Amino acid sequence: MISYIMLGTNDLDKAVNFFDIILHPLGLHRVELDRDYAGYAEKKRGSEIEFYVTKPFNGETASVGNGSMVSFLVGSKNQVDLFHETALKNGAENEGDPGPRPPEGDMYYCYIRDLDGNKICACSKI
Repeated sequence: MISYIMLGTNDLDKAVNFFDIILHPLGLHRVELDRDYAGYAEKKRGSEIEFYVTKPFNGETASVGNGSMVSFLVGSKNQVDLFHETALKNGAENEGDPGPRPPEGDMYYCYIRDLDGNKICACSKI
């Protein structure tokens, strides 16, 4: 069971502005912020933070993991499309256009890289 996901950033202010915008289509909103991290949760469950963006605790430079990815399961293809579109409009890199995978499958995915290079997926049942 996963308690929460945490991604590192080297520019918290820039990351918070980015995630405030791109997580909105997924139903996640910032519920906590201090000088080192921001926490996001569903509006109806604001005390149950699912996602953090943070400066590394050890003070070292944040870096991406090769082969690492965060994936958000959402309720519709439209949310996946809106997440992808919103992320790209706000500086994310495209890592895979929205679509079913495999092509005849019943799951719909998109992939982006955030401003620090972390790979993020949004997916839903078709």
